[in-house]
Amino acid sequence: MREPPGSDSPDDREEAANEVISPAMRLQDLVARHRALDNRITEMYSHRSQNQILLQRLKKEKLRLKDAIERLKDELIPDLNA
Repeated sequence: MREPPGSDSPDDREEAANEVISPAMRLQDLVARHRALDNRITEMYSHRSQNQILLQRLKKEKLRLKDAIERLKDELIPDLNA
């Protein structure tokens, strides 16, 4: 028995999970995550009793994302000097 269109069958979810993500889509995702972390860090600085350990972890994650963004940009944009 087939499920009606628009329903979320397990097969549909598996196909979506296995969908190939293009490098440009991956770059967009990384930039969005980096921006969200930046906003969260800025928000944490506005509170008097900030969690220093969490703030440090968020900053490290933000740097990791920045490095990943730069590596992906390097892969997408050819080196013109080569």
